[in-house]
Amino acid sequence: MVDHATRLTANELRIVGKRILAEINPDRFEAAEAKALQREEEHAQRRTFFSSRDNGDGTIDIHARVTRAIGARLRTILDSLAQPRKLSAQDKGIKMPYDRLLGQAFARVIETYDVENLPRHGGHATTVFITMRVEDLRKDLGTAALGFHGDQITAAEARRMACNADLIPVVLGTDSEILDLGRTTRLAHPVQHRALRLRDKCCQAEDCDAPAAWTEAHHLKPWSQGGKTDMANLVLLCASDHRRIHDPNYTYERLPDRRIRFTRRT
Repeated sequence: MVDHATRLTANELRIVGKRILAEINPDRFEAAEAKALQREEEHAQRRTFFSSRDNGDGTIDIHARVTRAIGARLRTILDSLAQPRKLSAQDKGIKMPYDRLLGQAFARVIETYDVENLPRHGGHATTVFITMRVEDLRKDLGTAALGFHGDQITAAEARRMACNADLIPVVLGTDSEILDLGRTTRLAHPVQHRALRLRDKCCQAEDCDAPAAWTEAHHLKPWSQGGKTDMANLVLLCASDHRRIHDPNYTYERLPDRRIRFTRRT
């Protein structure tokens, strides 16, 4: 490492150090990677923003920063719309910039979005494959591969996304055999969403009164651990508290009135 430090940049040296640690102590390397990934996702949440500016010429510039997980889901949507148009244009001998096609695809997503889904934030998102080991799915610190390109997210983020997105979990056993592929029945049915809104009225976190229209359905006993998608195991949480209930930095308890009290781990 000392010899490399005289020739490599700081980033290159970091990569070499990670490879050495992975070879010498794989368990410590995986734990360090999981913790670093968790810090990165928390930092990404704090840096998320959206802004727009009217150019006065019929266009609006949009500037946004989102987490890697959200970015991957958005790109999946846009590519699915842009690729057919790209191939169609090529068949006609027309070359169109792909960034323009992606922009048109983004506009189409907005234009065709079903406004009936707006009050219910528990709608289903784009289908995404998540691959992870079954033991990582069940513990606080672990990682998962998002999509087919191997982008890493934490196990906690994977569990949170699985509550209200059309994710296809590819859960691997100790020998990397596929233990589970699919089981989309984990998603709450629209009828259940309506019943939950009538029952819970608002976010069930203590001291939160976010209206039911802003909430998502959460499995109290995680679906990954055998929790059922039934009314007794579902509760409404706003996006912020839904993220917190999956955050390994917090624990929670059910109060006598069925509300949820969060406590930060020390």
